[in-house]
Amino acid sequence: MHDIRYIRNHPDDFDLAMARRGIQPVSADILSTDEKRRSIQTEMQEKQQRRNELSKEVGKIKSSGGDASSLIEEVAALKLALTNMEEQDRELANTLDSMLMDYPNILNDDVPDGSDEDENLLIRTHGDANLPDFTAQDHVALGEGLGMMDFAMGAKLSGARFVVLKGDLSRLERAIAAFMLDTHTREFGYTEYQPPYLVKSETMAGTGQLPKFALDLFRTTDDRWLIPTAEVPLTNLVAGEILEETRLPMRMTAYTPCFRAEAGSAGRDTRGMIRQHQFSKVELVSICHPDHSDAELERMTSCAETILQHLDLSYRVMKLCSGDTGFSAKTTYDIEVWLPGQNEGKGMYREISSCSNCGDFQARRMRARYKNEENKSNELVHTLNGSGLAVGRTMIAILENGQCADGSIDLPPALHPYMGGQTKLERHIS
Repeated sequence: MHDIRYIRNHPDDFDLAMARRGIQPVSADILSTDEKRRSIQTEMQEKQQRRNELSKEVGKIKSSGGDASSLIEEVAALKLALTNMEEQDRELANTLDSMLMDYPNILNDDVPDGSDEDENLLIRTHGDANLPDFTAQDHVALGEGLGMMDFAMGAKLSGARFVVLKGDLSRLERAIAAFMLDTHTREFGYTEYQPPYLVKSETMAGTGQLPKFALDLFRTTDDRWLIPTAEVPLTNLVAGEILEETRLPMRMTAYTPCFRAEAGSAGRDTRGMIRQHQFSKVELVSICHPDHSDAELERMTSCAETILQHLDLSYRVMKLCSGDTGFSAKTTYDIEVWLPGQNEGKGMYREISSCSNCGDFQARRMRARYKNEENKSNELVHTLNGSGLAVGRTMIAILENGQCADGSIDLPPALHPYMGGQTKLERHIS
């Protein structure tokens, strides 16, 4: 959500910021609505002042035995006018709030301009993009070959873009999540949470999913929403709060299922587990002081990278361009893991994490503040979120990078303790 005071003082800068997002100038419409509301509020104050003056005069006249009927009629007319104007004020306030909530966050100056993912900026790579000395298979062929990944059964139960895992693959997903949570809590100081998977509309609005992305979400019949990411409930834990500055930064993590009605462009990623309606993820959320959010983004991204390093997976870090940065973010890093089985065995990098600094954009929507001890004032916090990591895509990476010529899978040593000492996945007939 945007600050109307900023738009009043910097309308041209706001329009330029929106232009980077491909949006036509909008400040004039916003300021026109704002001016109408301010004008009505000024007139309301004048009428209220006049009403108060008349009421006192009526009292004086009555106490002296005089006739105050004409003044009483004027007071009644002012009351009716104020009632009507209050309704106009509410309508204009709702319109203005909708406008301020409808436009995406202002990007950092160092975000590269570009229209789509092809213009994202490579920041760094880790490891080599190697292919095996045999024709690499993708995770679908590997998982079905192991007899532990069943898309037909997922479709039977729920329709397209669902899967049933069983046996060692089901155990592997649990092991990956436990490993990630242990790493983030023990090495990096995140506090683990178990939030609700169903949230209210205002909770979704707080992080920017509503109202703009309602069609991308699953909604229940009692007006609750299935979370698309644990970012939603974790970030909203501070909604409406005034935090002591000493509590910052707050670093939170959670392992949850995630639900998304929109699962990618039509015809894209329809095969396998890359993009599903239900998937699991370990999420990272930080609530921090405004002066520290840029450094916190670098730290969060490093925490997510460390998971891949511990799992011996190659990856690259990309800085998203203006046309690919999400609605609530001011800057975003994508971490893309190397998947040798993709692209018909030629391999390719695929996103496994996005880490974003949202600045005060979500905090303004949520009214999340901290008590600034220096200025003795209440100011907006900054919020950040990132995947640490997407569990299903991490499993895909382990399968495709650990595959052997016979279809078995070598597991990364970091997961051996979480798999009860098991070092390999092999087909089991059941």
